Amino acid sequence: MNAYVAELVGTAILVLLGNGIVANVNLTKSKGNGGGWICVAAGWACAVAIAVYATGRFSGAHLNPAVTLALASIGSFGWGQVAGYIGAQMAGGIIGAVLVYLTYFAHWGVTNDAATKLACFSTAPAVRRMGAAFVTEVIGTAVLLFGILAFGKVALGAPSGQEAWAAVVGTWFGPALVGLLIFSIGLSLGGPSGYAINPARDLGPRIAHAVLPIPGKGSSDWQYSWVPVVAPIVGGIIGAQLFVLLGF
Repeated sequence: MNAYVAELVGTAILVLLGNGIVANVNLTKSKGNGGGWICVAAGWACAVAIAVYATGRFSGAHLNPAVTLALASIGSFGWGQVAGYIGAQMAGGIIGAVLVYLTYFAHWGVTNDAATKLACFSTAPAVRRMGAAFVTEVIGTAVLLFGILAFGKVALGAPSGQEAWAAVVGTWFGPALVGLLIFSIGLSLGGPSGYAINPARDLGPRIAHAVLPIPGKGSSDWQYSWVPVVAPIVGGIIGAQLFVLLGF
């Protein structure tokens, strides 16, 4: 599979399963209605792990412009592929959001609150302070990149003669560890801003929300939309640079 196609498919899976759990928990008359934050965090963790398992061998499963740019900033990914990866990730985010819309098609009309509908696509701060939300997203994405790089370093740093075992661990347990990292970030750092930590996961679905014929959907909140795009990019680069600077 072409790496760009893998990034598109992987990001679509990520958003379908991730935003799908948000819709299941929040939309009126959904069987998962009221499931709460633990369900959301667990659903996103599983979504990431499954998407990475599905596409990692083809593209490295960045699935996130912040990851792509952070890796390029430390020389671990070629700048020539950055635009293609980000374009594929954005397209995948839109497609995944459309699939969520279709999956829960019967529930948009019976859900009255416009903010609840938007939450099934994009994030919003719990307390509407842009600067505070920006800092939260920077910290969350820095932790994400630091963790991802740490997992990779452990696999690459196997003692002589154990390289094959390290490769097996990286292939089969690496995606699960990334999912566990997402679970931890969601539980610990996700409350203030909804932990977008991924521009494609937020902007792609926000675009879908703006264009889809969702009854009573209200605003797509473009005033806030720059925070979950810019902050994760800043945080990802900070996390990657710190990992290199500290000699991990």
